[in-house]
Amino acid sequence: MAAPKRTLYISPPDGGWGWMIVAGCFLVTICTRAVTRCISIFFVEFQTYFAQDYAQTAWIHSIVDCVTMLCAPLGSVISNHLSCQVGIMLGGLLASTGLILSSFATNLKHLYLTLGVLTGLGFALCYSPAIAMVGKYFNKRRAVAYGIAMSGSGIGTFILAPVVQLLIEQFSWRGALLILGGFVLNLCVCGALMRPITLKEDHKTLPEQGPASKTKKEDLAPLSLCSPLRKEWTHPWFCCSLQQEYRFLLIADFVVFATSILFMAYGCSPLFVYLVPYALSVGVSHQQAAFLMSILGVINIVGNVTFGWLTDRRCLKNSRYFCYLFAVGLDGLCYLFLPMLQSFPLLVPFSCTFGYFDGAYVTLIPVVTAEVVGTTSLSSALGVVYFLHAIPYLVSPPVAGWLVDTTGSYTAAFLLCGFSMIFSSILLSFARLLKKMKTTQVQSLDEDAGPKLQFWSNGTVAYSVAGELDQKDGDLLITGVPSYNI
Repeated sequence: MAAPKRTLYISPPDGGWGWMIVAGCFLVTICTRAVTRCISIFFVEFQTYFAQDYAQTAWIHSIVDCVTMLCAPLGSVISNHLSCQVGIMLGGLLASTGLILSSFATNLKHLYLTLGVLTGLGFALCYSPAIAMVGKYFNKRRAVAYGIAMSGSGIGTFILAPVVQLLIEQFSWRGALLILGGFVLNLCVCGALMRPITLKEDHKTLPEQGPASKTKKEDLAPLSLCSPLRKEWTHPWFCCSLQQEYRFLLIADFVVFATSILFMAYGCSPLFVYLVPYALSVGVSHQQAAFLMSILGVINIVGNVTFGWLTDRRCLKNSRYFCYLFAVGLDGLCYLFLPMLQSFPLLVPFSCTFGYFDGAYVTLIPVVTAEVVGTTSLSSALGVVYFLHAIPYLVSPPVAGWLVDTTGSYTAAFLLCGFSMIFSSILLSFARLLKKMKTTQVQSLDEDAGPKLQFWSNGTVAYSVAGELDQKDGDLLITGVPSYNI
């Protein structure tokens, strides 16, 4: 495969082929996140067919989500060192193979391996690279672009939920998985749309290979399919490159944001596993339960697009961080009310509210990540952010299932998820408040501090200096030393 041609831009083009990137990412989110959500519709079918309890069956959804997020850094590495196109096409083939093999499963362990590990790995190679590409092409309209791209998850859920239920009724769960396997092959088409782009700032962060070697033009081009055999992959340059890509891990703001992601991810996952079983347990019909997932999906779209558009407005552009934690906190509050909603008319408003704010914060995750680490490290940072979703996604559905089996109700499971998301929001709020107080304190000290004359016993005069390096009134103020002899 010939290396794709890169176009050098000084700044993101904010349009042009970028809208095709948005369309490709939109399809990727349909084929990955929407399909993952629709696996919950198979929950009752798997439980009945294999005669297993809630906790054992819930591991299927957990493993898909966990592997998708756990291997997200692998998707970023392939995207950065091969190309986004190669990574997404390879991921599409793996995901399709996993779904097709799942249709021949004879026990839950078989589904753990095929539907869980193999399909999850394929989704991992597609998801974070596609999202990062949108950030490369957009800056001023980044939130709107992400809103449209991420709405694929909601639109896909809205369309696929009733379709999957119909496929199960017509062809059984085996036939439905086989058809989904063919559908997911569209990821290969999405990968073909991901035209590489090189920004001026990307060249500034390329690691040097030493004084004896000079960067050649071919070194800046994306690697071909045979490039793993090239010496760059075994050269110290590769280690230097990885070190440059992941230097954001030492940023305090990113550490706090990453910690909050753990609690947020724990809370958000179980609903998509247990909403349908919960609705069935309170007397809602199968079609109405699937329709609740559709409502969740379509309102998710509204949250994606409207929050993306609103946070791109001048009045909210500098408050995206607070909009994100507000949306996460409100989703947590929705969880706390869910055990009291025990009929279809009451569950509809819940699906609308939860779906809207779920779409809101999902859209803002890559936007807030870009604000914290910058565009150059966005692909690697998103890989880490989605990697941090892995453990909560793996643990939370089985824990919730264990609570349901132990207590005989969904109340404890939903309350735990709600408090987890609320804590995530409070943690971010507290961290931002501390940072603002510290910044204000430092600024006040800088304003109060100034050069002070000191007379030493040897007769010399010194200026005690505090503050930034500055040239003012002909006197050079020096930072980092206690005094300067004149």
